[in-house]
This record gives sequence, C-alpha cells and structure tokens, in this order.
Amino acid sequence: MDKAECIESALKAFAAKEHEFKIFMDGVGQWFATNPNLSVDDLSQVHSVKSRLKNREHLREKLHRKWDVTDPITERNIFERITDLGGVRVLHLYQEQFATIHEQVLTKVSKLNDWHLNEPPKAYTWDPESKAFFETLGIEVHIKESFYTSVHYLVRPRLDSPICCEIQVRTLFEEIWGEVDHTIKYPAKTLNLSCREQLLVLAKLVGAGSRLVDSIFRTSEDRVSERSVGHGSDHGRTATSGENATD
Repeated sequence: MDKAECIESALKAFAAKEHEFKIFMDGVGQWFATNPNLSVDDLSQVHSVKSRLKNREHLREKLHRKWDVTDPITERNIFERITDLGGVRVLHLYQEQFATIHEQVLTKVSKLNDWHLNEPPKAYTWDPESKAFFETLGIEVHIKESFYTSVHYLVRPRLDSPICCEIQVRTLFEEIWGEVDHTIKYPAKTLNLSCREQLLVLAKLVGAGSRLVDSIFRTSEDRVSERSVGHGSDHGRTATSGENATD
C-alpha cells in the first residue's frame, strides 16, 4: 500500500472501534470523577475531569507527521503505535493531592486488576522541585525543554486489548499553561522566538503559583490541626478544674 492507502486503512480501523474506545474512556473518566477513595477529609483530590476521542482529521494529521516509509502505521498496528486515541485529563488544585491520585491508580492496576498499564507512568516537567516530588513517588521523570508538566498513564482494560486510554494528571495552573501552549502550537509547532520566551515566563509563573497554592493549603491544614489540639487541651483543663472544685 502507498502512503494514502496506509493512512486511510488506519483511519477505518479506528472508526470501527471508536465506540469501544468511548465506552472505556467514559468509564475511566467516571472512575476519577466519582471515586470516594479520592477524597481526603471530605475534600475531593480531583477538581475536574475532561475526556476526548481523537478527532478524525487530527488523527489524519498525526499519521502524516509520523509517516515512515520503512515502518508505516496501518490498520494492523495503529492501536500499538498511537496510544492517545482516547484521552482523559484529571485536574487537581495543588501538587500534594497527586500522591493520593497516584496511589489509587496503582491500586486499580496492581491490586484490583481492573486496568493494565501499557507502560510505567511517566512524569514530564521542566521544574527541578517537581522532578524531585515525582521521584519520591517512584515515577520515571522526563525533563521537557518545552516547559510541559503533566503525569501520563496509558491504561488498557486488559493486556491483550487494542483499546488504550491516555490519562493526563496535572494541576489547574499547569492546565492553563498547557491550553495556551496547545492552542499556539497544535497541530504545527510555532517557531516564533517571542512566543517561546513568553511561554517560558508563563511556565515560571505557573510553577510559582502552584507552589503558592501548596503553601496555602499546608498553612490551612496546620491551623486546623492547631485548633484541634487546642480544643483537646481546653477539654483537659476544664476537667481538671472540675475535679479541683469537687475536692
């Protein structure tokens, strides 16, 4: 087959399984959106969930970009070579919430055996502090010169299934940067130096904002803990006073 025939055959293969991709993708999204184990102290660790199936024309463009005459993508290998045909994006408020999300994903995979990981989770970042955080969770980190930050999981319903869903997990701040970057660059990357420099500034603002939100929530949690300890001490003093009065 020539290039056009290979691409058309791959597109037809996806169209034939598009409904199955949507069913699995919707299930993955609902799991994140409604899972009670993703709440800590009545606060959901997930802010919001978005999902999308690969648009046919966007897929066509991607197949053209990835075209290799020596190793073409066809209907026989598209589901192994293109793993973001179905995608779920999970947004959370601040970085520390990710630890709970990651733990629950691993439980879903390793203990419940409901999903199969197509490959180990990968964290993409440009920030040394984020790199250190992800490494403490045992996640493979890739430094991105593009300033992109997100954690990716590729999950299938079972090992031999052609259906795959890419899960992206990031903070709301990181989502803002990602949306700006995606709008400017997709599907063709911009070569504008000014835009690249401005995206770098935005990435640094996003990093600072994310750390500030982490700090705000840590301060809030510390104050709640202090009040709880203080109330406990007050109860103890009241009991002692009562005993002395009785005596």
